[in-house]
Amino acid sequence: MRRLDLAPNLAIATLWADWLCQCGIEATVQRAFSSSIAGQIPPDQALPEVWLVDEQHYERARALLDELRARPSRQWWCRGCGECIEGGFEQCWNCGAMMPG
Repeated sequence: MRRLDLAPNLAIATLWADWLCQCGIEATVQRAFSSSIAGQIPPDQALPEVWLVDEQHYERARALLDELRARPSRQWWCRGCGECIEGGFEQCWNCGAMMPG
């Protein structure tokens, strides 16, 4: 096993690990509940970690994680309902219309 990265919180660590597993790289979240002892140890040591089961996948996992972190952020106006959509979304949350273009 090899540690891939620290995550800022448990939700992000879980999303990263799930993303890697969906891409065929077995990953686990370690130190998921260590934030409860953050006052007794340095805070950076209480952060959750994403670990790879097979360290041979490290380079590919690092590239996938970098790709996930670099998702584009956009702002566009929905043609269906006029809603302003911000972030990496390609579909309107309000009416379901797809991003133009």
